[in-house]
Amino acid sequence: MIVINMFSSANKVAGQGVGAVYTELMGLLKHDFANEFQINVNRYTRSDISHYHTIDPKFYASTFSKKRGRKIGFVHFVPSTLDASLKLPRVARWTLDKYTLAFYKRMDELVVVNPNFIPKLEAYGISPEKVTYIPNFVSQRTFHPVSAEKRQALRHANGFKPDDFVIFGAGQVQDRKGVGDVIKLAQRNPDFRFVWAGGFSFGRITEGYERLKQAVANAPANLDFTGIMPRETMIDYYNMADLFLLPSFEELFPMSVLEAFATGTPVMVRDLELYQQIITPYAITAADVDDMQARIRALADDRELLATYATKSHQAAQVYAESRLEKIWHDFYVKQAALGKQ
Repeated sequence: MIVINMFSSANKVAGQGVGAVYTELMGLLKHDFANEFQINVNRYTRSDISHYHTIDPKFYASTFSKKRGRKIGFVHFVPSTLDASLKLPRVARWTLDKYTLAFYKRMDELVVVNPNFIPKLEAYGISPEKVTYIPNFVSQRTFHPVSAEKRQALRHANGFKPDDFVIFGAGQVQDRKGVGDVIKLAQRNPDFRFVWAGGFSFGRITEGYERLKQAVANAPANLDFTGIMPRETMIDYYNMADLFLLPSFEELFPMSVLEAFATGTPVMVRDLELYQQIITPYAITAADVDDMQARIRALADDRELLATYATKSHQAAQVYAESRLEKIWHDFYVKQAALGKQ
């Protein structure tokens, strides 16, 4: 049996994707490979593999122990992602950027969820040969479509009329997530209902915190900021929505998009290069807020077009299904354990 020590504090901060990625992977390993992998969490006992999901200083210190076996690092961000998300003094930002890269360079192998980040890591001096691309996934035991009857019941229970066009978005309240464009779209479309699930996961150090807090407090009447929402509640909102909108300016591989795909909800994202290999084939893409406005109106007026993108979401759900990713993760861990014994 291969012993894997997972190191993570991902679930200490609510409402951010790293925790969802960790939860999904742990669920897969325990559900499908309990007889092949012994999974320990935040234990410093001897292991064949140590898989680091977060970059805590105490975890960094542990990488110098010979007990760690093969060291695997999960790349959830690079310095540019942090710079766009957190407001830190210049010295603190420089220190965090340097520390992040130092952590990654301590690893024997890195896992990225978006192939677009392999050349970015190379620019920071990390060889592509020590980087493996494994996409995110969601379990369809957790996120799945509901019946038309249940959908209508959910909409009624949450105050939506049968003919309301409901646009749902999710993520931390940050400029990087395009929240400002969601507010503009709500202002331009008072006849549509908008819901944004997410909050200030990092509190006052969120970039633009005070301004965004005021924007949320003064949001249009047709836009509801729900705050951080449990994942078990999120499934209801994906299923209630006519469209899932994520207008982020920068991402890696957003779990919220995969969750929307899994429920068969049409997805709209900003047209970003980093989406081209992973999301663009299945989603509506828009260049800017004006393009989003035009495309949302077109979708609201053409239910057949909306249904076409619902079908694309179902197709994407199969590509990023747990059932497909389980073999990829299994083979990856087996290979890494073998390399660790060489």
